[in-house]
Amino acid sequence: MWKEYFYHAILHTIEDVLLMLPILFLAYLLVSYLSHDHNHKFSGFLSKKKKTSVLYASFLGCIPQCGFSTVIADLYSKQKVTLGTLVAVFVATSDEAIPIMITSPNTILDMLLLIGIKIVLAIFWGYGIDFVVGLVSRLWAKRNQEKPKKENDKTELADMNKIEKTIIEKPRHHHHEHECGHIHTDECDSECHHKSKCCVDNIFLDAFKHMFEIAIYIFVATFIINLLVEIFTLDAIQQVLTNNINIYLQILIASLVGLIPNCASSVLLVELYSVGLSFPALVAGLSTGAGVGLFILVSRNKKHPLQSLGIVFLQFAIGVISGLFLTIFF
Repeated sequence: MWKEYFYHAILHTIEDVLLMLPILFLAYLLVSYLSHDHNHKFSGFLSKKKKTSVLYASFLGCIPQCGFSTVIADLYSKQKVTLGTLVAVFVATSDEAIPIMITSPNTILDMLLLIGIKIVLAIFWGYGIDFVVGLVSRLWAKRNQEKPKKENDKTELADMNKIEKTIIEKPRHHHHEHECGHIHTDECDSECHHKSKCCVDNIFLDAFKHMFEIAIYIFVATFIINLLVEIFTLDAIQQVLTNNINIYLQILIASLVGLIPNCASSVLLVELYSVGLSFPALVAGLSTGAGVGLFILVSRNKKHPLQSLGIVFLQFAIGVISGLFLTIFF
């Protein structure tokens, strides 16, 4: 019996990953092209300095599957995009829900409504979070400026010591992290104005490399989820979510289901919607669900595990709040 579970889980995992790879490759190819553009016409497409980053992420997230949520989660772990941009693409991502709903004529209007609502929610939460983060940062900076003069003098003295030490130790090797995200080590003096061409000239190989690295994480996560689904079955989960449960509890449970880092969660939510799951609960679950984006965030952002955990809780709260808000209209 266990061999059968294992065999089916492996087959479904291979199928899921193979279907995901083309989207993932194209997503990384776009990011690689934008970051290696020597004319700088499109560089900084999702940069922290761009006010439109959240808007772009909200629309990119609507593309079926979770390619862009994975890529932007990777970029966030490298501190290339804001928290609002990350949340926006997570909220907008519906993974396999859109392709499944588009195949059924009865759910076409629901699908269009779902996309529209998720884009609005993604923009709202993305810009809202960036505003709050910016406000807190400004207040924190203002507070530091108002510290006693003695503390400031000590800090300034420490900074001067660091500068002097840097000058004394020249020349030395140091690291430069370029726009493309690759780190170069060069021998420079303390006043180095390093302008170097990126080490990667072939964006196709660069995109393939990133795709392959992420595919390994995706395969592991997908296999674990598929094995659990094989053991507990979708029918059992379906009965728990749709049998005599009020809408508020549906929203709560659907938001938890959405956190499963796999396309199975979006497939399950759409199937449950066809047999009685409420529309607010569907939106809540698909708003917390970012495919394997959350898994990539946790695995790549290893230096800040509490930060990643906080984002997971934030995503869950956003799904629940969004679902509860929609109960006013549906």
